[in-house]
Amino acid sequence: MKMNKIKEMSVADLEKELQELKQELFKLRFSLATNGLDNPMKIPAVRKDIARVKTEIRKREIASQN
Repeated sequence: MKMNKIKEMSVADLEKELQELKQELFKLRFSLATNGLDNPMKIPAVRKDIARVKTEIRKREIASQN
C-alpha cells in the first residue's frame, strides 16, 4: 500500500484498514503453519503496511492534540 493512498484516507477508514490487515496477517501466519504459502514474502509486506497505517493514525493524533 502506498503512503499517498494512506494519507488520503480518513481516520475511520485507517482503523478499518488496520483491522483488515491484522486479519490478513493472521490468515497468512495460519496458512504458513499449516500448509505453506505460495509467497512467504507476503507476511513482511503486510506487517509493513500495518506499521504504515499505525504511523499515520498516530501522526494525526499528535497533530490534533497540538
